[in-house]
Amino acid sequence: MEVPVYSPSGEVTKHIEISDGVFAVPFNEAVVHQAVVRQQANARQGTSSTKTRAEVAGSGRKLFRQKHTGMARAGNKKSSLRRGGGITFGPRPRSYQQDMPKKMRQLALRCALSAKTRDEELKVLEELKFDQTKTKQMAQILVALGIDSTALIVTDKPEENIIKSARNLAGIKTIPANILNVVDILSYKMLLMTESAVRKAEQLWGPQKAEISGVKLWGGGNASI
Repeated sequence: MEVPVYSPSGEVTKHIEISDGVFAVPFNEAVVHQAVVRQQANARQGTSSTKTRAEVAGSGRKLFRQKHTGMARAGNKKSSLRRGGGITFGPRPRSYQQDMPKKMRQLALRCALSAKTRDEELKVLEELKFDQTKTKQMAQILVALGIDSTALIVTDKPEENIIKSARNLAGIKTIPANILNVVDILSYKMLLMTESAVRKAEQLWGPQKAEISGVKLWGGGNASI
């Protein structure tokens, strides 16, 4: 697949070939959904906690006698029916951790990148280098590229000046290519990647071809010959 490469001024400088195995994969809704649910679940701390009637402070004395009061029978003040009593079936500390096979995680990421490419929401930038922190310059680059909505900026490696230049812009986030994830891709309207970040993504998640004893393998798997 061929895509245009833009300069920081918004002009098309050249066209490059990008891997169909990363940026032209059919969308698998079930895998992408599972990846999103997993990532959001793993981000939960799981520290919410409430006290049961056995843990709240208070006397265990029966509030009033069982019969002949004209009121419903009652136990002690720690009952969950009373103010200050224990919580019935309340949250307890737990782990929300979910697992997912590596190949499925990679497929979900490729599906998200491919969806952005098909919807023309991917823009490849020739280079993005700042000598110093310049929020105004970053805003000018986004305007020149026609980005007037939320955007995820992906660089080859962490760039401190780029991160600081974009962090005060509403709806803009920067991230290095090696920690690119499905939730971030789907949470932002536009995906802005440098050319080196595209190559990094192809290197990390593209189908790798191997040759073992004349047998060609795709995906870097092992063969039993």
